[in-house]
Amino acid sequence: MSIQLGIVILYVCILVGISMYVRKRTLNSVGFLFAGRGLTTPMVAANITATAVGAASTIGVAENAFTHGISAGLYNVAWAAGTIVMAFLAAGKYRKMECTTIPEFFERFYDKKGRIIAVLGMITVQLVITSLQYIAGGAILSSLLPQFFTFEQGMIVSAIVFIGTTLIGGLWFSGISNILSVTLIYIGVCISTFTIIQKQGGWDQLVLSLPAGVAWFDPIAPLGLATVIGWFVVMITQTLTAQGPVQIACAAADEKTAKRGFLWGAVMMFPIGFLCAIMGMAARVAHPALNATLALPNMIMGLEPIVAGVTLAALWAADIGTCSHILLAAGTLFSQDIYKRFINPRITDHQYTIINRWAVLLLGLGTLWMAFNASGIVKTMLIGLSLTTAFTIVFLGTIFLPGLCRKNTAFYTTAAGIITLICWQFIPATHVVAHPIYLEWIVCSITFVLVALIDSQRIKHAS
Repeated sequence: MSIQLGIVILYVCILVGISMYVRKRTLNSVGFLFAGRGLTTPMVAANITATAVGAASTIGVAENAFTHGISAGLYNVAWAAGTIVMAFLAAGKYRKMECTTIPEFFERFYDKKGRIIAVLGMITVQLVITSLQYIAGGAILSSLLPQFFTFEQGMIVSAIVFIGTTLIGGLWFSGISNILSVTLIYIGVCISTFTIIQKQGGWDQLVLSLPAGVAWFDPIAPLGLATVIGWFVVMITQTLTAQGPVQIACAAADEKTAKRGFLWGAVMMFPIGFLCAIMGMAARVAHPALNATLALPNMIMGLEPIVAGVTLAALWAADIGTCSHILLAAGTLFSQDIYKRFINPRITDHQYTIINRWAVLLLGLGTLWMAFNASGIVKTMLIGLSLTTAFTIVFLGTIFLPGLCRKNTAFYTTAAGIITLICWQFIPATHVVAHPIYLEWIVCSITFVLVALIDSQRIKHAS
C-alpha cells in the first residue's frame, strides 16, 4: 500500500471517528444544525476558515494562477474582507436574534412570499457551492491516488465521505474536525510551497522561467480591475447573507464569540490564496500543457510522499469542512423553510432532526449531477454567489434603513435578483458590465428603492 493511500485512509478514519464521537450531541435539531449554539472562538474561526479555504480558494486559485499569476490570490483576500465586514456588521446580530435562516428572517420582518422566494434562491446557491467541492475532491483524489481513482470516481468517493460525515456529526463534526484540517493545511501548504520553489531552482529561477506575455506578479492587470473589485463585492455580499456563514454565526456561544471568531477567521484565510497561487504558477513552468484544475494537486504530488499525502489529505478535508457547512445549510433551508413551515408545522424535534438528515442526504446526492456539468471552479462559484446580492440588500436595509423597507421589499428585490442572474446566463446582451455582481447590485438597489416609493406598508423595526 502506498504512503499516500495510507494517509488518506488514516484521515478518513480520524474524520469518521470525530463524527461518531460527537454523534450524541446531534440527537436534537439544535445540536445537529447549530452545535447546540456552543461553538467557541477557535471553532468559529476554524469553521469560517474551512468554509472559505475550500475548492475555490485552493484548487480554484491555483487554476486561475496557472493562467493569470499571483493576482489569483486576491480571491482569498476578498473572502477575508467579507469575513471582517460580517464580524463588525452582522455576526453578533444574527446570534442575538437567534435566526436559523435568512428566509426565516425575511418572514419575521416581511411576509410569507418573501420567505418562499428567498429559500428557493438560497438553496440554489448552496447546491452550486456543494457541487464545486466534489470537483475539487475529485481532482485531489485522482492526483493523489491515480492508480485507484479517475477524476469522476474521485468526485463520487468525495461525495460519499462528505455526505456521510455530515449526516453523522452535523455542525459539531465541522467545529472540531476543522481545527485539525486548518492546522494541517497551513503546515502542508507552507512546506509544499517552499519545497516546490526550491525544486525549480529558487525564486529567481521560477520568475525567469514563467512564459512571456503575462504580468505574472501584477496584482491587478492579468485579471482586470473590474474582475478583482467584483471578487470583493461578491465576497462581502455573500458573507453577510449566505446560509453557511449565517449558520456559523448563529452557532456561536454568544455575540462576542461570533465576532471574534470571524475576525480570527479572516486572519487565518488571508495567506493561503497567495501560497496556492505560487504553486499554480510553478505548475505552469513545470507542466505547461496540464489541465489547469489539476495544477495544485499535481505539483504537490511531486513532493516527498508524506508531505504530499498530508497536504492533499488536508486540502481534501478542507473541502469536507466547506461541504459539510453548505450541505447543512441547504438541509436547514429545506427542513425549516419548506417542510416545517409549509408541510408539517407540528413536527416534533426528533422528527425534524430526521428530516434534516434526509434533506442533507438527498440534496447532497443531487449535487453530483451539477458537479459533472460544472466548469471553472472560481467562475462558477462567483456567478452562484452573486445571487446573494438581493438577500444582502434586504438584510442591510432591515437593520440599518428600516424606514425604507416595505412589506413587499423582500419578495420583489429577491425576484429581481433571480431574474437578473437568469438573464445574465442566457441573454448575452445583458453583459453590459464586467461581472453579474455589478448588474445584481444595480437592479436590486433600484428595485429596493422603487418598492419603498410605491408600497405604503412599512415593516416593524429590527432590534
